[in-house]
Amino acid sequence: MDNNAGGGQPQQPELSGNVLFYNKPEPLTLEAHKNLGVKQVSNPFTFLRSAHAIPVTVSEFGIASASYPVIFVGEDKTPVAVTGVRQGENEFVDDQGIPDPDHYVPAFARRYPFVFASDNQADRLLLCVDTTAPMVSDQPDVPFFEGDQPSKFTQDAMEFCKEFERQRRATAEFVKMMDDAGLLEQKSVSFTPRDANGQEGEPQKIADYFAVSEEKLNALDPAKFMELKDAGALPAVYAHMVSLLNWPRVIQRAMRRLQTAQAQASQTPVS
Repeated sequence: MDNNAGGGQPQQPELSGNVLFYNKPEPLTLEAHKNLGVKQVSNPFTFLRSAHAIPVTVSEFGIASASYPVIFVGEDKTPVAVTGVRQGENEFVDDQGIPDPDHYVPAFARRYPFVFASDNQADRLLLCVDTTAPMVSDQPDVPFFEGDQPSKFTQDAMEFCKEFERQRRATAEFVKMMDDAGLLEQKSVSFTPRDANGQEGEPQKIADYFAVSEEKLNALDPAKFMELKDAGALPAVYAHMVSLLNWPRVIQRAMRRLQTAQAQASQTPVS
């Protein structure tokens, strides 16, 4: 299924299998998937257990900032919500794969198992589905197709992915705006682990990342500041800056997990 992408740069091809969380995304077609759909699963977000960072769009900065640090990472300065301090550990999802209901789940995860992929042969986007997802089934509760037409569920999924793509592009424009204004600076964050007895270990670096510099923002030329204001960028800037106050929350959750694991290990009888 395709959606004309219009102008601008399309999203990078997503059929390579390299997209975070997706193992086998395939273009959704009547011929290949007419008998498939989704079934109810008790824990649809189990794939998030190993996600210590989740991409977010600029429209999500406000709500995500209430739960997580929102930082910019990598060469492209992709904004992500930080959900853990160690690779492969999400401090906001329990061992059964159930997200903490008091915290926001980003749209990047909520669109799963659907995703848009760009078609290298044309200026369009293809709706794909990860056929390895646990909720994708040949005995579905909700089918992908009804007769030879996409079901309402599939149409709604396409609309969700269309909106996500619009927000993804807006996010790329926001990051470019921050870069062009010279507001992003490199930062790092570390924490000192403690065992169940309170003994401190060696400091461990969590991340090197980019963040908006409050000093550089305050020193902006008034005309440039008004340009950001008129573009509607300032609420996202301030949400991002406030979100950095959440580093202690993530670190404390990681410390509790570590201490619990150590306490359980000390109580396990040696065979």
